[in-house]
Amino acid sequence: MPSRTPSTVRTAATVAAPSTPTPRRSLRWRVVDIVVASVLAVAVGVVFKLWEFGYEPLSAAVALLLPGTQALFGGVWLLAGPIVAIIVRKPGAALFAEIVAASVEALFGTQWGWSTLEAGLVQGLGAELVLALFLYRVYRLPVVVLAGAAAGLAMGINDTILWYPGLDAAFKTVYIVCGTISGAVIAGAGSWLIVRALARTGVLSSFAAGREHTKRRSRPTTAA
Repeated sequence: MPSRTPSTVRTAATVAAPSTPTPRRSLRWRVVDIVVASVLAVAVGVVFKLWEFGYEPLSAAVALLLPGTQALFGGVWLLAGPIVAIIVRKPGAALFAEIVAASVEALFGTQWGWSTLEAGLVQGLGAELVLALFLYRVYRLPVVVLAGAAAGLAMGINDTILWYPGLDAAFKTVYIVCGTISGAVIAGAGSWLIVRALARTGVLSSFAAGREHTKRRSRPTTAA
């Protein structure tokens, strides 16, 4: 009777063991996606309104040093898109969240009136474009930072056209660059950290972001 070598045993075990197919992630919106995206967007919309009180003194102070640098604090108004996009991971999530959050801010009353809806549309499209380039399947930190930067770039260009059309090119350049930086840091890296913190609480267990956190915690640590 021929002996069975370890490699033969491993091969037989591999053949015998049923393979578990990797489920394909659907890009179609679920009811839970709509509900969670709406709740988060409304919550961030409240933050948008509250941030108006902090933005005014901070922006005025830095603008005295270098006009245009006030855009460094605009990234807070870009948070809704990346946060919801990381969690829901569906086409249009960033755009949906920015428009809903901007609507909530406008309903509370703001110095910019209903033009906040136009701003939300433009900023959401900026983030959406980057996520679409990665086919809505990559939500690692570099991609999210890039999406935040794109939203900041869209904010900077939009604001200089609507609110600062008569100012010189130097101001507009500083404003757009600072807006892009703010989008990358606050809206990009900031939203990524916020979602990780939410995942640690367990409230995102039905979403990919929550399952990824669970997998990271369950990985065995290798001894040094």
